[in-house]
Amino acid sequence: MKYRQLGSSDLEVSEISLGTWLTTGVGIEKDQAVACINRCFDLGINFIDTANGYGRGASETVIGEALSGRARDSYILATKVFFPMTKEDRGLSRAQILKQIDASLARLQTDFVDLYQCHRYDEDTPLAETMEALTDIVKAGKVRYIGFSEWAPDQIQAALDMAPEMEKFVSSQPQYSLLWRRPEKAVIPLCKDNGVSQIVWSPLGQGVLTGKYDADSPPPSDSRAASDDMGGFMERLMRPDVIRAVDTIKPLAAEAGCSMAQFALAWVLREANVASAIVGASRPEQLDDNAAASGLEIDPALFAKAEEIVGAIPRP
Repeated sequence: MKYRQLGSSDLEVSEISLGTWLTTGVGIEKDQAVACINRCFDLGINFIDTANGYGRGASETVIGEALSGRARDSYILATKVFFPMTKEDRGLSRAQILKQIDASLARLQTDFVDLYQCHRYDEDTPLAETMEALTDIVKAGKVRYIGFSEWAPDQIQAALDMAPEMEKFVSSQPQYSLLWRRPEKAVIPLCKDNGVSQIVWSPLGQGVLTGKYDADSPPPSDSRAASDDMGGFMERLMRPDVIRAVDTIKPLAAEAGCSMAQFALAWVLREANVASAIVGASRPEQLDDNAAASGLEIDPALFAKAEEIVGAIPRP
């Protein structure tokens, strides 16, 4: 496993990290979730990402239990705040940030998180209020560094302009994959210039880029697309034309001598501003394949061909 510095922080995160959206505490049984977390340590994956909104605390609870017997300096832990926990509890107000960090720490069974992220931008709260609250919980030792997920460039710049009076963001968590390249236009260049790294979600396109789906057949029964709990966000990616395009990429991965998942993850990691690619797993063996993408050297010409293939997919 290779490691990269997370923005201007002193955190060195594994190039492949474990994400827990739709899986841990939500879509898979607890023993499987714990087995996946344990497998991370075997593979050198030191970065685990969650959010208070995943199962409204269920994901954090399972992670806290799974990590409770491990040395705190043996892993880097990230969580998020924004989405509703109750009808009243949501957003990035000062009151919510102070309340939700304490609740997350209790569920995670730790005194601090390494990275605390704004899960989305809060249009209903002044940015200065949010940044001041984040700065205060860093000063209190409850959080080491802060980040954001899916903020627009102007929102990112406004927050960066508040430093050094306010704590500075070190990470951005956008959706990014061969099938979703929007961050390249503005977010990645802005972050490069300001010491902010990307930790990207859905680098495998919700599993579509693993090549396991058939455009003319129902999804495998054990796949995310076939799950009532985990498949609800995949409609855009499960289109036959998308799946057929992915099939066309398979020979490129074979030429590179790697699996489709490794090819897709290596494509994401070709971008130096990406510190880590977040993968989800419902079985420990999936992590074995994904972790092997770290450090892969693939001919850029093969990546260019893959980009050409997906670039030809008609937009809906």
